[in-house]
Amino acid sequence: MSNRGRRYDGEPKLNVKKVLAVLIILAVIVMCIVLIIRFATDDSSTETKVVANSYITVFSGDKWGVINSRGETIIQPTYDDMIIIPDPTKAVFIVQSDVDLEAGTYNSRAINDSGETLFTSYQRVEALQNIDSTNMTTYDTTALKVYNGEKYGLINFSGTEILTPTYDSITPLSGVRNSFVTVKDGLYGLVDNSGNVIIDNLYSEITSLTDRYEDGYVVRDQNGNYGLINYNKQQVLECKYSEIKNVCGNNLYVVRENGNLELINANGEVLVNSGFDDITSIDSGNVVFIRDNKYGVMTSDGTVLIEPTYDELSYAFDGNYIAKNGDNYGIINTSNETKLDFTYSYITYMSDESFIEADKADGNTDLLDTSFNVKVTGIVSEINTSKGYVKVRVDGENKYYNFRLEERTAQDIFTTNTLFLSRQNEKYGYVNKEGVVVVDYIYDDATEQNDYGYVAVKQNGVWGALDQNGNVVVTPSYELAQNTVISFIGKWHLAPDLNANYYTDVNE
Repeated sequence: MSNRGRRYDGEPKLNVKKVLAVLIILAVIVMCIVLIIRFATDDSSTETKVVANSYITVFSGDKWGVINSRGETIIQPTYDDMIIIPDPTKAVFIVQSDVDLEAGTYNSRAINDSGETLFTSYQRVEALQNIDSTNMTTYDTTALKVYNGEKYGLINFSGTEILTPTYDSITPLSGVRNSFVTVKDGLYGLVDNSGNVIIDNLYSEITSLTDRYEDGYVVRDQNGNYGLINYNKQQVLECKYSEIKNVCGNNLYVVRENGNLELINANGEVLVNSGFDDITSIDSGNVVFIRDNKYGVMTSDGTVLIEPTYDELSYAFDGNYIAKNGDNYGIINTSNETKLDFTYSYITYMSDESFIEADKADGNTDLLDTSFNVKVTGIVSEINTSKGYVKVRVDGENKYYNFRLEERTAQDIFTTNTLFLSRQNEKYGYVNKEGVVVVDYIYDDATEQNDYGYVAVKQNGVWGALDQNGNVVVTPSYELAQNTVISFIGKWHLAPDLNANYYTDVNE
């Protein structure tokens, strides 16, 4: 029989207390080593949100200045007129002075982030301001307008001249990107933001056909007749019409000739010239028309697909139309079959995102896929096309969905954030990516972290701000009753007028 593992009676007995003491000491040593390694390798305590450098106009003490996206002052608020920043990523700021609104006179120049004047060979340097499809002010981010004391031209943001100052005026074509109307000797032409001449100065008027420059430009000759020129400088329709309506699609156009409204093709051939009072849209080869104040749909050869019995019709997708019947909206197809019942107060098809937004009378909205399945019901507070999500208040809580209308967490959506909004017992706080509470649930309202790393928090009816680590940078003190969007950059908060796009420290 083997003696392995046996203890003979003559051997000293094991001292249990000493063994336990040694084991405890060893365990403590191991725990210390593990903690040291963890602290050495764990970077969660130093995790920061990457914030791209950009520049923002600020207003303080009745003066204007510039900060960067970290909240640092770049230009002290010392200017009387608003500083325009055409491209937030470039340190090229437009400042005005000696403004006389009655006389229409002013001076305008560009400065850099040190306050030094740029492009000094020109008497004036101006931003090219336009209006987008949502009626928000936008600025061209590639070109600036310059004035040499006599004529206007264009330069890029490095100061290189891309259009020689030979024009009496240069103005953006309203609502259209990359298109600027020029005037020379009383005649109108068109250039793009690279200085390329699209249309020579031969016309008495130039307007856009649609809000897409790719669809071309309506020109009026000196005899008062209208034609169409495309972006490739080709004459699509000769100047012989008394009107060209802002409707096109599938190389079809709506014109008025000899007092008669006509549907024509790009060759000028008349396809349909009777059976309708007006045409409102052309999609997939079909035409929405009006007759006796009612809407219907016909083909490009005049065959009626949907009799004009609706109060409104607009194309959605795949042969489906949003229709209004009385006070309610639904969706029908080209066979006049109802695809979505007429129970909604308004319907919008989000074409770029490929889902249906259908408003209900009770204030809620149904979000449907293109098979007309209701995927989400709630109050839509944001559709963010840049980050690809929809924010919906469902049963009192904010939820996020991608454009396939699949629910996602805030961590899925805001992948670079360090703080995530959380709610408990009707109070708001913040957690980190792992769900650990970073800011206690003490706030009455709060926002998700913005692109600059800050969150806005509301307490006792007033707003303040926390930084990306959850530290208070602005004690709640701002009422912001007029603000539709609450956002902070350090001590600065977004102004109520979103169109003006500036931050301020004024308590409004």
